[in-house]
Amino acid sequence: MNFLDVQPGDVVRLRKQHPCGGWAWTVVRIGADIGLVCTTCQRRLMLPRQQFRKAVRQIIPGVRQAPADSDPQPDTSA
Repeated sequence: MNFLDVQPGDVVRLRKQHPCGGWAWTVVRIGADIGLVCTTCQRRLMLPRQQFRKAVRQIIPGVRQAPADSDPQPDTSA
């Protein structure tokens, strides 16, 4: 079994370029399907886990973005 350790916020590069010209995708959802957002045009995409495994070329190391759906943490320092 080919296991990929990806978490929401990780940036991945897929085998094919998106029509907008972008290569990088941010992972926003992990489950039976993997939710991705194009970092260039913000287009959302859902791929079944098996198809995602075949499509990933690389996980870009050291890059982890906050998912767009997450709420910012409230400032509790006051």
